[in-house]
Amino acid sequence: MTSTPVIDVERLNLEYGDFHAVRDLSFQVRRGEFYALLGTNGAGKTSTLEIIEGHRTPTSGTVRVLGRCPRDRAAVRPKMGIMLQESGFAPDLTVRESVRLIGRLTQRTDRIERVLGIVDLARKAGTKVSQLSGGEKRRLDFATAVYGAPELVFLDEPTTGLDIQSRDALWDAVDELRAAGSTIVLTTHYLEEAQQRADRIGLMHKGAFHREGTVAELTRTLPAMIRFALPAAAPALPLQGRREGGEKFRIETHHLQQDLFILLRWAQDNAMELRELEAGPTRLDDVFRAIDNG
Repeated sequence: MTSTPVIDVERLNLEYGDFHAVRDLSFQVRRGEFYALLGTNGAGKTSTLEIIEGHRTPTSGTVRVLGRCPRDRAAVRPKMGIMLQESGFAPDLTVRESVRLIGRLTQRTDRIERVLGIVDLARKAGTKVSQLSGGEKRRLDFATAVYGAPELVFLDEPTTGLDIQSRDALWDAVDELRAAGSTIVLTTHYLEEAQQRADRIGLMHKGAFHREGTVAELTRTLPAMIRFALPAAAPALPLQGRREGGEKFRIETHHLQQDLFILLRWAQDNAMELRELEAGPTRLDDVFRAIDNG
């Protein structure tokens, strides 16, 4: 990665009348990085992305994308692929015509057959958009975003409506883009996707960053979790735990290995089976819950 950021946001503000949607936001995305911009509902991430993508003008602050103002579409748009949450394709266009149109609008070049092959839509090339299923439309959205292997790709809820095979194929294509040097910016409600793939995460809340960092940096601020189920007649636990409902328990700990050993030894000594046993660091969804409860 080079030292010059692909995205450079400094003291960004966006106001809608009396409502402050984005508050003094600053962050950078490095070249070749997989960056996830996540947030609670109404956090301001969509407004932030619209500014970075050049669709909206900020109230104040500075944004640079690939070294240029994102409103300079002639300079920036050919190097940037965008997969929106919802398709905006004309229903009467065919799949092939839709991809070709995006190529002309973005001034990127590629082979349509190659791109449709990536998303398994080659056999649908002559099919009208109106005749595609929801999952096929999402695959077409992805195809147009990655057409021409742009330097910077925005993926907004990319796997919504996709089956498992299509999700795997999409992420394989993203991996190939990254290997070729593309920078990826993801926003998603599927937190496990961000947890598994993102190099860094910017977590927004009420228009500002609540936290930013790697998954490990975000999750180590909260205790690790041990989850399991026990029958109602089980003896008292050797550690302080919280009943989550029915026979399920949760233990929060900053000493995972030590406390897990204590729990397993207790189960062995009492001939108890710890059903549905899970143990590991805090997950991103726990970080989100901590924000809402904070």
